[in-house]
Parts: sequence; structure tokens; C-alpha cells
Amino acid sequence: MNKKLLTLFAFMIMVLFAISGCNSKTSEQGTSAADAEGKIRVAYIARAQADSFAAWLANSIKEEAAKYPNIVVDVFDGQANDDVENSLIENAIINKYDVIIIQPNNGEAQRPYAEKVVAAGIICITTNARIAGIEGASSVDADPYKQAAVNAVAALEQIPQGANVVVLNGPPGNFHADERRRSWQVEFFDKRPDVKIVGEQIANWNKDEALSFMETWIQANDKIDAVISMNDNMAAGALEATKGDAKFDNLLVYGVDGTAEACLLIKEGKMTSTCMQSAYDLSAKILDTVNKLVNKEAEQIDTDIDNPLVTKENVDQYIEMYKKTGAIS
Repeated sequence: MNKKLLTLFAFMIMVLFAISGCNSKTSEQGTSAADAEGKIRVAYIARAQADSFAAWLANSIKEEAAKYPNIVVDVFDGQANDDVENSLIENAIINKYDVIIIQPNNGEAQRPYAEKVVAAGIICITTNARIAGIEGASSVDADPYKQAAVNAVAALEQIPQGANVVVLNGPPGNFHADERRRSWQVEFFDKRPDVKIVGEQIANWNKDEALSFMETWIQANDKIDAVISMNDNMAAGALEATKGDAKFDNLLVYGVDGTAEACLLIKEGKMTSTCMQSAYDLSAKILDTVNKLVNKEAEQIDTDIDNPLVTKENVDQYIEMYKKTGAIS
């Protein structure tokens, strides 16, 4: 055999090994059909694992799924990127999952891909936030308008006359981000024309972005009385920027999600209130919805969790909840 044939033969062997290696990695990217034989395969497409609430929800879904011996869940990270998330949805369709759960980064960007899930005959559930109006798709969520309203109503009495406030928004096009901001407008700003917004930015649910904006606002303003944030992660970022500055000892800070971090900040008197969006409650409803849809107990389910306000008066009960689950030691 000459050198050229030997080289070609060696190359073909390498290709065969490469193909074999790629096939063997299926379980790293998701549970293969063979591994999940006899079980319901669920793909959960998370918005972004770097987001504290998104990570809490993804972990809670995995834990809740363990209660169902007939269900196996694979979690995929959308990395707060529409292209990444949409690609993950398409891959889940190609890999023939029985159920695909989508936590949208931008509901309208994910809408056509959720519609593809339905068209493929796969059970589709959207959550946190739901994508409304998709025939054949189900949803499990909370009401973002009410989540913000419980804070806004309290703030009517708490924020002083003539106050300067800053506002931190989630990504535009996100149902929760848009509805929470609308709620603050209707339930607070329209009723308190004396309050001045001295800074407002989109921080994309991100703590570091919120910290950076707050640092800029502190330099630009002699007085900031309140931080109105559409989630806890951004609220915590704003508080980082004020750490050690006595000028902000009486700063009022509002958020949504009821994360463990936010509850501890409320207990310490650094944060004013949040709305509990329990990932435990969401995950319980999500897996119950999966089970009912798979067993054909319903064709479509749309359901919400409650929106309790968390303040220094009741925060201990939520801290105790986190201690029982190990989220707070």
C-alpha cells in the first residue's frame, strides 16, 4: 500500500472515531431517548442561569421532577440571548422531547419557536413569563402587574413628597418587565406627580449592570430617595453601589422575586419590600401541568401563582422557608 493510500486510510479511521465520539456525547447535551426509555423526556429552556431567579427556578424544576418517577428533565441555558434560546428550542424539537418548557428571554422573539413546538406535536409550556395567545400551548406564571402593584401601593405612603427616584427595568419585550413597569406607572407615578425620576435604565435583570447605573446616578444627583427595580437582582446591584455611604441609610428599595438574597436584605433593613415569586410554587405547578397534559387530563392549562408582598413584618417566614430548603444556612 503506497503512502497516499495509507494517509487516506488513516484519515477515514479518524473520521469514524470522530463521528463515534460525537454520538457518545448525547447525554452531555441532554438525556438520550435510550437513556430515558419508558420515561417522559422534558426539555427546560432556561432564560439565563446567570440570573438569580432563573437559576432558582431551573434548580427547583429539577428537584420537583425527582418526585415524578416517570419524568426526566434536561435543563438548557439560554444565556440571555435570543439566538441561543431559539436554537435550543429547535434542537429540542429535533431531539423529539415529549415536552418543551420555555422560559422566554424575549417573548415575541421566542413566539415563533414556541409555535414550532406545537406544530411538531410536542407539548409546549411557557413560564416566567408566559407567551400568551399560542393555540395549543399551556402556561404557568405569575401576574407581573400585580407583583409590581403590591410594592407600588405600599410606596404611595412610604416615598416622601418631592422625592427623587431611579428606575431599573428588565429587557424590553419581556412580558414581566413591561407589565411591572406599566404597573408602577399606573399605580404609583400617575398618582404621585410630585415624585421625580432622575434616572431610568434597562439593566436586563442583571446585578452588575444595575450597580454600574446606580454608580452613575449617585455621581449625578445630590439626593436619591428610592430605587424602583423590576426584580430583586437589579435592586441588590443598586444597593452594592451605596454600600458604606451613610447618605443612603434611609434609601427605599423595591424589587420582585423574593429571592433569598432579597429576604436577607429586607431583614437587615437595607431593602424595603419585594413580591414573592416563589420558584418552588412555580416548579410544583409546572410539573403538575406536565403530568396532567401527558396523561391527557387536559388539552391546555393556564395557571398562576400568588403574589404576596414581603416586608420586614413577615420576612422571617420566608427566611425560614429558605432555611428548610437549604438556600439559607
